[in-house]
Amino acid sequence: MAYKRSVYIEARNRLSERRKNAEQEQLARHSLAVMKCPEILDIESEMASYGASVVKAVGMGGDAKEYVLNLSVKSLQAQDKLKALLRQNGFPEDYLQVKYSCPVCKDSGFDGERYCKCHMSLIREVAREEISKNAPLEKCTFESFKVRYYPDLVDKNIGISQKEQMQSVFEFCQSYANGFTLKNKSLFMTGLTGLGKTHLSLAIAGTVIDKGYNVHYESAQNLMDKLEREHFGRSGSDASYKEEILECDLLIIDDLGCEFQTQFTKAELYNIINTRYLRSLPTIINTNLSVKELEQTYHPRVASRIMGNYVLLMFCGNDIRQS
Repeated sequence: MAYKRSVYIEARNRLSERRKNAEQEQLARHSLAVMKCPEILDIESEMASYGASVVKAVGMGGDAKEYVLNLSVKSLQAQDKLKALLRQNGFPEDYLQVKYSCPVCKDSGFDGERYCKCHMSLIREVAREEISKNAPLEKCTFESFKVRYYPDLVDKNIGISQKEQMQSVFEFCQSYANGFTLKNKSLFMTGLTGLGKTHLSLAIAGTVIDKGYNVHYESAQNLMDKLEREHFGRSGSDASYKEEILECDLLIIDDLGCEFQTQFTKAELYNIINTRYLRSLPTIINTNLSVKELEQTYHPRVASRIMGNYVLLMFCGNDIRQS
C-alpha cells in the first residue's frame, strides 16, 4: 500500500519550500528587529558563546555538571533579556523565532522516525490533486450524491423502483470505499449517461486515497492515448505509464466505450483487465455500454473476464444532471 513515487517527491518538494520560506521570513524579521535595536546582536552573541562553552565542557570530567548548569542559568537570563528588549521595541517575544507551518516536525516531514501528520496530509493532498487535474474529485463525494433525484418508478428490468436500486448502489459503493483493501472485488458500473457512475467512481477514489492507497483514475480515451504514445515512443517520459496502471492499488477507468477503438486499444484493454486480475488488484470500470454491447464492442475475452470476475452495478433512472 503506497502512493506513487511522483506524489512523495512533490510532497517533499512542498515541505522543503515551506521550510525555506519560514526561514527566509525569519531572516527578514531579524533584519528589521536589528535595525531598530542593534543590542539584539550583542545578546545573540552572548547566547552563542554559552552554547560553545557547553560543547567544550564535555571533556571537563567531574566538574562539567556544575559548569553546564551555571551556563544554562546564564543562557536563560540572556533569553529573558532578549524577550524584554523585543517587548520594549514593540515586537512580540517570539518575533525572532522561525515560524514553521508545523511546530511538531518544523517542516521536516518527520516526527522522530515516522512521517509527521502534516507530511501524510500533504501526501494525500498531492494525490488528490493528481486526479483533480482531469476530474472534479472534490465535487464528487458521497455526501454530495443525492438519491432523491432518482424516480420512484418501478424498473421492469429489476423489479424495484429506480430510487431503491440507486440507494442500494450508493450504499454498496460507500461500503466498498470505507472498507477498501487490496482484496476488494473489481466493479463494473453500467447504465445510461448522467446516472452518477462517474460521481460514485470519484467518491470511491477520494475515500480510498485518504486511506493511503495509490489510486489511478483515467478516462478510457486518455488512458489509451497515453498508452499509445508510450508504446510508439512519443510520451517523452522515463517512467512507465503502463506499469503504473498495472501496479496501482486501485485503477478506475471512466467512460469505457467512448475511446477511439482499434486493435491496439482492444488488446491493451484486455491486457490491463487480465493482468490486474492475475495480480489480484481491484479495478473499477464505468460505461454507458450494456452487457450485450460490451460483448459486441470488445473481444469476447474482455467481456468474459469482466462478467466472470467483476461485481455488476446497474445504474438506472433519468439523467440526474438535468435535475
